[in-house]
Amino acid sequence: MADIKVIIPAVNEGDSIGKVVSELPKSVSEIIVVNNGSTDDTVENALKAGAIVLTENQRGYGFACLKGMDYIDKQSKAPDIIVFIDGDYSDYPEELDKIVAPILNKNMDLVIGARKKKLREAGSMTFPQIFGNELATFLMRLFFRAKFTDLGPFRAIKYEKLKELEMQDKTYGWTVEMQLKALRKKLAYTEVPVRYKKRIGVSKVSGTVKGAIFAGIKILGWIFKYSIK
Repeated sequence: MADIKVIIPAVNEGDSIGKVVSELPKSVSEIIVVNNGSTDDTVENALKAGAIVLTENQRGYGFACLKGMDYIDKQSKAPDIIVFIDGDYSDYPEELDKIVAPILNKNMDLVIGARKKKLREAGSMTFPQIFGNELATFLMRLFFRAKFTDLGPFRAIKYEKLKELEMQDKTYGWTVEMQLKALRKKLAYTEVPVRYKKRIGVSKVSGTVKGAIFAGIKILGWIFKYSIK
């Protein structure tokens, strides 16, 4: 049986984090919630649901993900697969087995949970999210002949391949950096359609004008950086 660990970055997700942790399948060996500056009961609720909780005081999605990876790196036995999922309950945690299936059954290296329109709850993605995803994936198709249709945060990757990517982004560009580096290293990748619902609470990125702008700049920056290499 594959050893699967989950990393969940979380900022003020006290109302949702317990649901995310408790609804992840039993196939997961360890759930790591990275508290990224919460001022609510995120930590208490994550612990109560059975997660390991780490603290990363430097705010940023990438900072939190890297903290989770560093924790796993120091363990005596490396896992087979790492899954990333947001702590806002917008994804369906029980679909994790569907996301890791192409790695287990088809030897894929990276699987992205694609939030297809027909599977999305109305209003679950903001206009900046939809526009940013479509623009980013269009540019990846244009420059790199990629087949990605989404930058969805619910994703699975072989641990050894994740290490090879040498991830660097500390903030909004984490997801697109992973996908661009996967293309550059010619990893075997695919997408799996997933359901998506309105998140609990307010998004720290797409829920604010500042967040949406900075996320867009970061995503486009990564794409153009790789397109001229």
